[in-house]
Amino acid sequence: MNRRKLLSLLGMSPALLAANTALGKPANSVSANPNPVDSGSGKITAVNPKGTPPPIQLIPMAPRLDTLNGKTVYLVDTGFHGSDVLLMQIQAWFTRNMPGTTTVFKRKAGPYAEDDPALWKEIKEKGNAVIMAVGH
Repeated sequence: MNRRKLLSLLGMSPALLAANTALGKPANSVSANPNPVDSGSGKITAVNPKGTPPPIQLIPMAPRLDTLNGKTVYLVDTGFHGSDVLLMQIQAWFTRNMPGTTTVFKRKAGPYAEDDPALWKEIKEKGNAVIMAVGH
């Protein structure tokens, strides 16, 4: 494999090959001033700045409902500006168009990223579906 392709695969610019020639030295010349970075061995050591990501744990989707008639749908407000207004409109739509469906409006405790175990427990026990207004 040529050095240009190798550098490209490592996410580095092929301009690195020309670094020494820009200083008036051939690209493969060894400097008279030895330093730990340039050993003259021709090897390039690179570290990926992205690091190694943790393994991904796949979580399956929840089973789908055949109908919402006779079911309870929780409308969860996470506190994003205006999400409560949107959820109230959704609740009004359900009241007009699907009177057999019960809607329960709840405000999640704490900021968006914090867990709310009490709410999740209540939804698992009493609810059949959830609509969350998470913003953006």
